[in-house]
This record gives sequence, structure tokens and C-alpha cells, in this order.
Amino acid sequence: MKEEKYLQLFNGSLDVENITNSWYREFKNSNYGAIITFVGVVRDENNIQGLSFDIYEPILEKWFNDWQIKAKSKNAIVLMAHSRGDVLNHESSYIAAVCSPKRRVALELIDEFVEDFKAKAPIWKYDLIANKRIYAEDRSTKIEGAGLLK
Repeated sequence: MKEEKYLQLFNGSLDVENITNSWYREFKNSNYGAIITFVGVVRDENNIQGLSFDIYEPILEKWFNDWQIKAKSKNAIVLMAHSRGDVLNHESSYIAAVCSPKRRVALELIDEFVEDFKAKAPIWKYDLIANKRIYAEDRSTKIEGAGLLK
């Protein structure tokens, strides 16, 4: 898999089995002792029909490439797939993976990666309620450096 394919963006919900199986097939013979995945699933709560996502791709690519450098320093790689647009309840919008020769490195990196994603990735989330997109401000994190300049 070419490195630019380590970050994959899709319209709508993710085909979890296809994506995770393709990563496994691609990297199982690469001498990684651990391939750890995290799959995010949209929860049915607060009367939502699902979630909808907007992505600012240039900042996401920079953030992801910085993570790739960090992972490579530990002889690992990170993989990520995310949805654009609408994802209904009980479907996946986010998959992350770490491949590493060492189990402990993969376990630590997947935790750090997913938490940093939630805090810093330039992806805006909307609730789908009554077929309308409503910005989920109460569950959003301000991106450092974003906003008006003073």
C-alpha cells in the first residue's frame, strides 16, 4: 500500500470488513508482530439518526503526516479511514490502526493516536435530527490556532 493510502477518506459509512481486511492482507507479511485496529461506531442516542462530517483535508493530511513521522520513529505505521458526509446509527465513521513489530508500541500508539484525533483532527461533526444537520458544538473541540486573528 502506498503511503498516501495510509489515510483514506470515503463518502458515507465505512465498509469496516473490507478496509480492515485489506490492511491485514497488506501488512501481515511485513514482519509486524501487532496490527491493532480501532473502529468507531455511531451510537443511537439523543434522538439522532446519525452523524454527518465535514473535513478540512489539508490540515488533516498535515496532522496525519506528523503522526506517521512519530510512528516511524518507533518502527511502526499508522493507518486511518474516515467518512465524509452522513453516517447513520450503528455504522462506522472512523477506523484507525497501528502496525508495529512490538505489541506494546502498537497498544500505546493506538491509544495516543485515537485520543489526539478526537482533540486535533479538523473534522466537524453534525447530528442528523429530523433529516437536518445540526452542528454538535457541545461535543466539539476547538482546534489550536483556529479562529480569527487578533
